[in-house]
Amino acid sequence: MKIMRMLLLCILAGLTCSCAEEQADTTEHAAKASVKHVKEHDTKAPIEFVNAKDYGAKGDGQADDTQAIQKALNAAVKNTGVCFLPAGSYRLNGTLTVPESVTLKGSYDGIPHPKHPIGTALHVYGGKGNADGTPTITLNFNASVKNLLIHYPEQQAPPEVIPYPWTIRINGEMCQVVDIAMTNPYMAIDSGTNINELHFIRNVYACPLKIGIYIDQCYDVGRLENVHFNPNLWKRIGLEPMLPMPPTGYNGTEDKYWNELLIPYLKENLIGFKIGKTDWEYISNCFVIFAKQGFLFDDFGHGVGNALVTQSGADIGPVAVQVNKVQGRQGVQFANCQFMSTIKIAPQNTGYVKISNSGFWKVRETAEQIVNEGSGTVILTSCQFTDWDIARKGDPCIRMTNGRLILGNCDFMKNKNAVLLEDKFISGTITGCIFRNDTVVNNSNGKLEMAANIFE
Repeated sequence: MKIMRMLLLCILAGLTCSCAEEQADTTEHAAKASVKHVKEHDTKAPIEFVNAKDYGAKGDGQADDTQAIQKALNAAVKNTGVCFLPAGSYRLNGTLTVPESVTLKGSYDGIPHPKHPIGTALHVYGGKGNADGTPTITLNFNASVKNLLIHYPEQQAPPEVIPYPWTIRINGEMCQVVDIAMTNPYMAIDSGTNINELHFIRNVYACPLKIGIYIDQCYDVGRLENVHFNPNLWKRIGLEPMLPMPPTGYNGTEDKYWNELLIPYLKENLIGFKIGKTDWEYISNCFVIFAKQGFLFDDFGHGVGNALVTQSGADIGPVAVQVNKVQGRQGVQFANCQFMSTIKIAPQNTGYVKISNSGFWKVRETAEQIVNEGSGTVILTSCQFTDWDIARKGDPCIRMTNGRLILGNCDFMKNKNAVLLEDKFISGTITGCIFRNDTVVNNSNGKLEMAANIFE
């Protein structure tokens, strides 16, 4: 009996100790009510984060959550560095600043799609009508924004498009924009207004209406990866309001009607990737469709840049690439890309334009596929040119009125005028190409050497 009593006392003592420890843990947790802890074995979630709802955010789509989210962002500076927005619709009448080294993170575990807005969505109302206003989100030094869907409920379909400020602006070094979808931003991501370095923009899907991404004042390598601009991000949404429905008696589908609204506007207004001063810019797996200019390179007041573009494309637009100015020594390089349609190089350009292992397709407006008026060198290797001169006016596939040309191992797939060299053309070589006819014409005083070509 004594042994049984001793065992019973030990068990009771253990229970008392366990309860005391549990009470201590509960007290400690209450003291840190705004900091949420996640199981350490869940490697996809942050170990700790500040929950914006603990600072008054409602996430109901009605209350203005701007100030509450900003309070949570400020609190994250001293608590974990991550401000978490649980699933919900957060109305923003104002603007947010993400402090240095803080991440604003939504509930999605990957890239959101607006057709199924079940995670964290920001509904932007602030800045309506003022393209020069403060951006919706400003990222300070080493700040990040991740896993969010961003929507403009009051944006109107063309031709009644409403200007808004930039959705996201980068202000400092090593800022990151990752796993973001935007339905209908006027201007999506600004990494050029302020000095920045080492920006990292990955997995961004949007239907921008004026500018997709602006790069400038980047003095150390910036990176764009998996950026996709397509009007489907606005057309295929599960958010209200949707694009207007076709009028009564319209002969066609909703998608056809929406394309008739959006595509002509985008072809007249959208610049997909606007690139100025950057040393270097590494661009991979990026795409834009229906843009006035898919990729634009120029000096926007801070000098010229250089870029390496791979596995990327500009589809179904009047100008796939517009090169006004790039750096003289390095210029811009495209590898394994697709263009639909024309590449234009302006008279003021003196830098290299290099294109390899790439394809060129036509649109109904296509005259030439490449027009060079600059004094720099154009290098084309292992490319295919499917069609050009759609209006049958005798336009060549490649027109060089200036500069130098190195053309090799390319296939010109139509029995049309292939290469025209004229005016201030300096010199060039054409080797190892296949032509459907003998229409390489040099009307300039520049020197041209040709070898090992096939003229069918």
